[in-house]
Amino acid sequence: MSARLRVVVADDERPARSFLVSLLRSFEDVVVVGEAESGQQAVTAIERERPDLALLDWQMPQLDGMGVVRLLKRDVMPLIAFVTAYDEHAVKAFEINAVDYLLKPVEKARLREALNRAQERLEHAEIVAEQAGRVSAAIETYEAAARQPYLERIPVRHREEVLIVPVQQIASIVAEGELLHITTIRNERHTINYRLKDLELRLDPARFIRLARGTLVNVDLIAKVSAMPGGTHVAVLSTGHELPVSRLQSRLLRDRLLKL
Repeated sequence: MSARLRVVVADDERPARSFLVSLLRSFEDVVVVGEAESGQQAVTAIERERPDLALLDWQMPQLDGMGVVRLLKRDVMPLIAFVTAYDEHAVKAFEINAVDYLLKPVEKARLREALNRAQERLEHAEIVAEQAGRVSAAIETYEAAARQPYLERIPVRHREEVLIVPVQQIASIVAEGELLHITTIRNERHTINYRLKDLELRLDPARFIRLARGTLVNVDLIAKVSAMPGGTHVAVLSTGHELPVSRLQSRLLRDRLLKL
């Protein structure tokens, strides 16, 4: 019997990740060597375990599946398959470059096909060696093809009325479960039912930056950044609001804002 396929799974949604892991464990020729609930954890798990295949959720907060691929060095790059909610037409740009893509909810038979493709590629070492460059190039192609215009306004329902909130007037967006609390530069507060990672894709990344897993902020309103114990920071906005910055985002914030 040939060696079992070693797999790392990354998905920030626990039910989806657990379901996928349970499917993988039903195959005798597969062993799950790592699970990750964030992109950063995925990078760490891949570098530590050196899996044959990584199943990466397309959308994860702070660092998505594409970001994971960009951070991995070529000598630790496994075969990549994306798990995505996009339909097959949206992923055509990278379909031939990634090992496969899986649409949520993942079906067992479809997963088996993806695993078979990975095993076939592993039998050809020269294909695996080219994987890093091919996937990275495919991601760039996909992003260029799938990019939508960034939102300029967000509709917010208040009883029987719908208010239109200009994006340029938004100071921060903080997630609480499936709810997003929007605060404007005039300290007006609105709540919408939407997932933060979905909204983040529709906002200009030059205008908004993540401070933590559940917080987006208008980068132009950051007036001061104060260091805190443990490598984290607190961002003070020109509106007077103070928002904590996670350790991971603190490093990204330093690179973006705190260098001349």
